[in-house]
Amino acid sequence: MTLKNFDTKALDHILEKMIETVGSSKDEVFRIGENCRQDFEAISEELKEVKLQVARTISEGDHLDTQARFARKRLSEVSMHFKNYTEAEVRDAYEKAHKLQMDLTLNRQLEKQLRDRRDDLERRLLGINETIERAEHLVSQISVVMNYLMSDLRQMGEIIEDAKMKQDFGLKIIEAQEEERKRLSREIHDGPAQMLANVMMRSDLIERVYRERGPEEALGEIRSFKQMVRSSLYEVRRIIYDLRPMALDDLGLVPTLKKYLQTIEEYHKKTVISFKNLGQERRLPSKYEVALFRLIQESVQNALKHAEAKEIQVKLEICKEAITVTVKDDGKGFDKNERRSDSFGLIGMKERVDLLEGQITIDSKKGAGTLVMIQIPILDKD
Repeated sequence: MTLKNFDTKALDHILEKMIETVGSSKDEVFRIGENCRQDFEAISEELKEVKLQVARTISEGDHLDTQARFARKRLSEVSMHFKNYTEAEVRDAYEKAHKLQMDLTLNRQLEKQLRDRRDDLERRLLGINETIERAEHLVSQISVVMNYLMSDLRQMGEIIEDAKMKQDFGLKIIEAQEEERKRLSREIHDGPAQMLANVMMRSDLIERVYRERGPEEALGEIRSFKQMVRSSLYEVRRIIYDLRPMALDDLGLVPTLKKYLQTIEEYHKKTVISFKNLGQERRLPSKYEVALFRLIQESVQNALKHAEAKEIQVKLEICKEAITVTVKDDGKGFDKNERRSDSFGLIGMKERVDLLEGQITIDSKKGAGTLVMIQIPILDKD
C-alpha cells in the first residue's frame, strides 16, 4: 500500500478502539487497586484488634497460671494431711484446682488460635500490599501507553510522508516520552511513601519475635529486614533511573553513567561492572545524552538478566565528530540467527541508533559472551 492510498480515517478508527480498550483496562486495574486498599485497611483494623486480644489472653493466661500453681499446692497440702481437713474443704480444694487447670487449658488454646489468626492476617497484608504495588505499576504503564496513543500517533498517517518526516516523528515521540519520564521521576523521587508500608510492618514483626522467641531469631529477622530495605531502596532508584535520571540534566552523561553503574554493581553483588571514559568529558545535546544513557542501560540490563554475566565492561569515547560505545560481558551469549521472544529491547536499541543516523553491531555466540558496539555521529555542533 502506497502513502497515497493510505486510509488515515481507518487508522484513526483503529486507534480510537485501542484507546477505548486501554482506558477500560486502566479503569479495571484501578478498581482492583482500590478494592485491595479497602481490604488492606479492613484487615489492618482486624489485625490491631487481634493483637490486643493476644495481649489480653497472654496476661489472663499468666494470671491463671499463677492461680493454678497455688491451687495445686493447696490440693497437695490437703491431700497429704487430709485428716486435718473436712470433706468439704478437700472437695473444694480439688474443684478449684481442676477448674483453674481447665480455664488455663482453654486460655492456651484460645491464645494459639489468636496467634494463628494474627500470623494469617499479617501474611494476607503482605500479599495485598504486593498486589497494590503491582496495580499502581500497571496503571502507570497504561497511562504512558494512553498518552502515547492520544498524542502523536493520532495523526501518524498524515505525518509519515517521507523518510525525513518519519525520522522527525520518531524523535518527537522519544522526546515526549522522556519529558513524561522526567515528570514522573520527580514525583516518585519526592514521595515514595508506599515503599515504606512493608518496612513498618516488618519492624513490628521483629519486635514481636524478640519478645516471644529471643534475640537470636530476632537477629535473623533483622538480617532479612535489612535485605528487604536494601531491595526497596534499589527498586526506588531503579524506577527513577528507568524513568529518567535527574543527574543527566544537571551533571551530564559521564557522571550519571558512573553513578548508575556503581549503583547497579552494589545491588548485583555477584557481577563486577567497570566503566572507562576514553574520550572528552563534555556535555552533549540532550537527545544524544538521553539516547546514549538508554542504550547503555539496556545493554547492561540485558547482560544481567538474560546473559547472567559475572563481569561487564562499559567503554565510552566522545570525540569531536562521533561517539563510540562498547558494552562487553562474559555471559552465556545467544545465537543471533535464532528468533527470540525477548528481543524487543534489541529492536528498541536499533531504532534509537537509526534515529540518530548511527550504527549498532551486536556480536554474540552461545557460551562466549556478548559485545555491543555503537557508533553515533555528532550532527549538532555546540
